[in-house]
Amino acid sequence: MKNNENNNGNRLEEANKPYEISEKLHRFYKGKIQVVPKAPVRSLDDFSYWYTPGVARPCRLIEADRQKVFDYTNKGNSIAVVSDGTRVLGLGNIGPEAALPVMEGKSLIFKYLGGVDAVPMCLQENDLQKLVALVKAMAPNFGGINLEDIESPKCYDLLDILREELDIPVWHDDRQGTATIILAGVINSFKLVGRDLTEAKYVLQGAGASNLAVAELLMLLDVPPGNIVLVDSKGILHDQRKVASNNKLKAKWARISNKWKLKGQLEAAVEDADILIALSTPGPGIVPPELVQKMKKDSIVFACANPVPEIWPWEARDNGAAITATGRSDFANQLNNSLVFPGVFRGALDVQATTITDEMCVVAARAIAQRAQEIGLSSDFIVPTMEDEKVMTEVAVAVGRKAVEFGLARRELKVEELKASADRIISSAQKNVKLMMESKIIPPVPED
Repeated sequence: MKNNENNNGNRLEEANKPYEISEKLHRFYKGKIQVVPKAPVRSLDDFSYWYTPGVARPCRLIEADRQKVFDYTNKGNSIAVVSDGTRVLGLGNIGPEAALPVMEGKSLIFKYLGGVDAVPMCLQENDLQKLVALVKAMAPNFGGINLEDIESPKCYDLLDILREELDIPVWHDDRQGTATIILAGVINSFKLVGRDLTEAKYVLQGAGASNLAVAELLMLLDVPPGNIVLVDSKGILHDQRKVASNNKLKAKWARISNKWKLKGQLEAAVEDADILIALSTPGPGIVPPELVQKMKKDSIVFACANPVPEIWPWEARDNGAAITATGRSDFANQLNNSLVFPGVFRGALDVQATTITDEMCVVAARAIAQRAQEIGLSSDFIVPTMEDEKVMTEVAVAVGRKAVEFGLARRELKVEELKASADRIISSAQKNVKLMMESKIIPPVPED
């Protein structure tokens, strides 16, 4: 027992190490992104082309044809990362200033992995209609909008309204991004355990933005909605549960899920379940380890709350789980949106898509799953890592082609053109970072 306690203590010490290092790095670099020119300045005379008087010509051309903004500006490779700071990671309503490190980090990942120029926009506004107005007002600058860390149910309405009223892709990463990577993990986990994912029993702990989106995408994989059991802080959703009238999506799932008509708490839901997908409250201890024993043999447990999973992966495995995954990079099987959003936006921007549909999310998930299969699946490898050089391009190609197929693209690029574009732009972004590090424009990481 003593050795086991020491082992768990060491694991916890390792799990907590990133916090201290992160604080030091943030203080040293004072953020993670900056604006760097993409056009040459050979002499100050060049400003007569980049600015006045020469800039009047592209302005007039855009005035005559608004779509030419994609030809003469960086709009086609720019997105806004928008948050009101009301639901940041697992930290809750911490406000827009405290949300800024997260949005900067998101922007860094967008650029490095997807070649996308992302601008953090943390807004001091919580009212839905005012948020809609603010995002619509800034939209002319951007080729897409990434909504992030916004409380539910407001996030559902904000996404739906902006999708309807803007002609550029609007994406809620906590919904669509999370659901997409979870879907990729589901596809490969069931492949590994040798069971049909359309016949399995799914337990989704947490019935917020992320898991409700997971449920929606599972249906597009032909999983019957009745095979899904959702559990929120009040217990299992069922057709007799009263759900707040302003949460239409949750009310829908209370009606169509849970064919067994289960009631009660998580303990009742997990009985004989094939998979538990937890996207709820940061742990540990939110999912008691003994509940994993109630699941089917060789069960699948995704505990994805940040910054600490609902159950430690070693606890889930010790109690019978064949495959575990979390949202963290320091454990095997990281199910993180970072594998999704850079490639999704790369593909959407390259074809100048007008929206991102759930079907695009599904093809992105399949592309991620397929890439992991090409490398070689195992219980500790169900999705690629962010180090994989091909996955972002594969996602971009899949999303871009689906946009073209659905008639949602302003540019109709072929597979080869999409691949070449994504490879070139992503490679350029990574080379820029490397060059700035080598020249110490980005100073080296300070030693302890």
